[in-house]
Amino acid sequence: MSSRSDQSPGGTRFGRRSFLRGSGAAIAISTATLGDEAQAAQAEKVVSGAKEVTLNVNGQDRKVSVEPRTTLLDVLRHDLQLTGCKDLQDIHVDGADTVLIDGKATYAGTVLALQATGKKIRTVESLRKGDQVDPVINCFVKHDGMQCGYCTPGFVMATRAFLDANPKATLEEIRKGLGGNICRCGTYDGITKCALELAKGGA
Repeated sequence: MSSRSDQSPGGTRFGRRSFLRGSGAAIAISTATLGDEAQAAQAEKVVSGAKEVTLNVNGQDRKVSVEPRTTLLDVLRHDLQLTGCKDLQDIHVDGADTVLIDGKATYAGTVLALQATGKKIRTVESLRKGDQVDPVINCFVKHDGMQCGYCTPGFVMATRAFLDANPKATLEEIRKGLGGNICRCGTYDGITKCALELAKGGA
């Protein structure tokens, strides 16, 4: 039994398969065209090349030239020579690159420099003014909250931000609040003792 087909005005056979094949081709061509147009429109929106921006770092406005892909971590370390925040093999989930952005502990390696414009950025270098250092630093030393020291600046900044937001925190709250930072040397006991002492003293 032959498949059903219709006759076109010119007498040619025009079946459903032919129709679908033709429609599919038309859709594919239309989609490809729209895709090219969309890609072209998107390309016009892409920002390329270096751009001069002003970042407020440790209370000072600093002008830097950055590309859209440049992270805040790269700018701090390589352009402004603020090397307290660490770059751990492009892995930014350990807290070694912690800085404060508008008072909130943030991984500098996960933020583009362009995103940080108009915000107040603080690095660990801001916790020392001459011979005066932040109580967090003194307390880290007192409780030996460090070994290799690589994660220490990030932990200090995370602790400072946490205590600013939770000045009377409990030990359990401290452990949870500092959970975004990792110490491969395992100095958590000293760090939590430091934070707890400062919380009890309201520092």
